[in-house]
Amino acid sequence: MAAKDLYEKDYYAVLGLSKSADAATIKKTYRNLARELHPDKTKGDKKLEDRFKEVSEAYEILSDDKKRAEYDEARSLYESGAFRQQGFGGGFTGDFNDLFSSGGDIFSTIFGGRRAPRRGSDLQAEVTISFRESIFGKEVSLKLSSQGNAPSSITTRIPAGVNDRAKIRIKGRGAPGEAGPGDLYIIVHVTPHPVFGRKGENLTITLPVTFTEAALGADVPVPTIDGDEVTLRITPGSQNGKTLRVKGRGVKKGVNVGDLLVTLEVQVPQRLEASAQNALEKFAEVTKDYDPRAEWKSQAKS
Repeated sequence: MAAKDLYEKDYYAVLGLSKSADAATIKKTYRNLARELHPDKTKGDKKLEDRFKEVSEAYEILSDDKKRAEYDEARSLYESGAFRQQGFGGGFTGDFNDLFSSGGDIFSTIFGGRRAPRRGSDLQAEVTISFRESIFGKEVSLKLSSQGNAPSSITTRIPAGVNDRAKIRIKGRGAPGEAGPGDLYIIVHVTPHPVFGRKGENLTITLPVTFTEAALGADVPVPTIDGDEVTLRITPGSQNGKTLRVKGRGVKKGVNVGDLLVTLEVQVPQRLEASAQNALEKFAEVTKDYDPRAEWKSQAKS
C-alpha cells in the first residue's frame, strides 16, 4: 500500500469513532463490527469482505498505542502538507505492515532517517464549579502532571456562561515537545442549583403561588441569579404551569443575553383555618355551575 494512501485513510471514521476514543471503546467497536462483517456471515459478498479487511486494518493500528501515536502524528503532518514538502508526493510504495513493524520510527521510514520534530501531547484536566460560578465565570487553579514529570500549576479563568461538560482549550499548556508544547483541555462540571435551571441561554425557575394569587392576580417578587429581585405581574386567572418571561435576566455571553423563564406552580394548602374553610365552601357553592373538565371530557370522546 502506498504510504500516501495510508495517511489519506481516516481509521477513526472507518470504525465510526472520534479521535479521542479510548482503547476499551476501540476494542469493543472492532469486535462488534468484526462479528457483523466476518466472511462466514457475509458469504462471498465482495463489498462486505473489503469492509471487513478495512476494519481489521484500522484496528491493527489503533489498538497499538505506539502505532496509533505514530499514525496520528504522521496523518497530521500529511494533512498539513509536511510530507509533500519532503518530496513524499507518492514516490514511496511498500507494504503497510512493514511500515509499522520495521522496529524503527515510522518517521525514519518516511523521511529517510530524518525524524520530524513532534509536538508535545495534549493534557486533560477536570474542574467542578457551582451553578452560579458557571453563569458569572470563575478563576481556578489546577495541578497538572505529565508522563511522570513533577506536577505543575496553572491558574486560568473559566468563562462566564459555560455549560456543564464544556471542554475549554488552553493553547500551549500541554506537555512539552520538540515542535512546541501541546494544549490543555479542561472539562467543566457544573453542580445543579436548588432553584435555578438552564435551557440554552435562558435561566428557568419555578415560582410557588397561592390559589388566590393565580385566580385574582398579584404582583409577586421573584429572585434572580444576580441576587436581586424583580416584580412579576401575575394576571387574573393564570393557570398552573403557565410560563412568564423576564427579559434580559438570563445567561450573558458576550453581546447575547438570555431571559428568565418563570413557571407558575399553584400551591394548595394542606390545612385550612375554619374561616378559610367556610370561605372556600361558599366559593364552591357560587361556582358550582362551572365545570373545568367540560372541554376535556368532550375531547376524550372525539
